[in-house]
Amino acid sequence: LPQLGPHLPPRLTQQPWRLLYCTGRDGFSLRTLYRCGGQPGCPALLLIRDTDAQAFGAFCASTIRCSNSFYGTGETFLFSFSPELKVFRWTGRNNFFMKGDVDLLMFGGGSGRFGLWLDGDLHHGGSHPCETFDNETLSAQEEFCVQDLEVWGLA
Repeated sequence: LPQLGPHLPPRLTQQPWRLLYCTGRDGFSLRTLYRCGGQPGCPALLLIRDTDAQAFGAFCASTIRCSNSFYGTGETFLFSFSPELKVFRWTGRNNFFMKGDVDLLMFGGGSGRFGLWLDGDLHHGGSHPCETFDNETLSAQEEFCVQDLEVWGLA
């Protein structure tokens, strides 16, 4: 988390973060993630470690929740640590920040490709370059298996 500090919106840099959800404690379930996701409007940091030991994720200025349409703000960004931190910010080309239902959580989009997506049991996901963030593939493979997943929110 400390490495991401400088990239967060300035109003959040001095705030304490707390662990809202982690697969080790809460199990692998997107439904549970939504339930543990914090207060509405509470920013969230999603951290993933895959089975190739790659670490990456997303920062969202709003709570991760179920939605019928895309939501979020231009403060949303994707990041990866491989091996050093890379941050992929909003390009302004579209507003496909994040969207989730019980079967799929996705960040970024355009031309049918998602910057980051996770399935309903949180075991599998994928990452593709997308127009929203002009990101690289965050994981070593375009599809990955999740080893650990955490969601941090403001305390």
